[in-house]
Amino acid sequence: MTDNALRVFHTPSLNNPTLVMGLSGWMDGGNVSTGTIDYLRIKVSALPFASIEPEGFYIMSMPGTMEQATLFRPRIQYAEGLIKEYDYPSAAFYVQPDYNLILFSGKEPHLNWDRFAEAILSLCERFGVQKILFVGSVAGLAPHSRDPRILCSMSRAELRPLIDKMGFHLSQYEGPSSFAGHLTHRAMERQLDMISLIAEIPLYLQGYNPKCIETMVRCVSSLLGLHLVCDELRALGEEYEKRVTELVNQQPDLAQRVEQLEESYDNEVFDTGLDELKTWLHRRGIRLD
Repeated sequence: MTDNALRVFHTPSLNNPTLVMGLSGWMDGGNVSTGTIDYLRIKVSALPFASIEPEGFYIMSMPGTMEQATLFRPRIQYAEGLIKEYDYPSAAFYVQPDYNLILFSGKEPHLNWDRFAEAILSLCERFGVQKILFVGSVAGLAPHSRDPRILCSMSRAELRPLIDKMGFHLSQYEGPSSFAGHLTHRAMERQLDMISLIAEIPLYLQGYNPKCIETMVRCVSSLLGLHLVCDELRALGEEYEKRVTELVNQQPDLAQRVEQLEESYDNEVFDTGLDELKTWLHRRGIRLD
């Protein structure tokens, strides 16, 4: 590193660890990206040991309307005139040596992607990371009553047998890149293994989705051989599905469309009706991620 973006304040003893990372922002619908990392961090009792300083990576204010500025400004909360919470951008690394695991959670950078990527890759080089695993989500034609399918991309073709063994779907995406895509490109240049697992979540739901987070945690646990028991998260997911089903059934038109989604999903038809459903939801005031 030629600057001080990466800050390491503890040096754990690790043996070719895996880095699992999530980012808030574009690919965090249902909180699948950050929620998965938060759950794993608590589950394995991972402790902070490094961070990326936010300076130079985030836009704090954007000229324009209040609605536009709100998208960038840090969120603050006062109670009795005192600051109770200040959500300033952060990016932290956590470690659990017993699992030979590093976790990273942060806000997707707005600026200087190369410098942010270099901070992550420098940490990987310093601690001998052999594999990076990114978890995220996209809104799609997945019904809430089914486990989300997992779309996968990778930095090297040699990872294909592992992906096929896990039963993930290879991504065919074409469009604007996320930071994870940029980091994968940088990992390719360094011959470093990187796999992105992207859950396709219901586009008609908003907010924290424990069912999809539980699916992603299972995938990560299986892929890395962590053997985690997540009964409490599975129970949350089942209760979530039950509540959503009750709400959907109160709207016959939506219930009918969800039933159509289920039929298409079960028959592995994934590429029809998305724009129509988005339009239908928008006309009814249902905001999409």
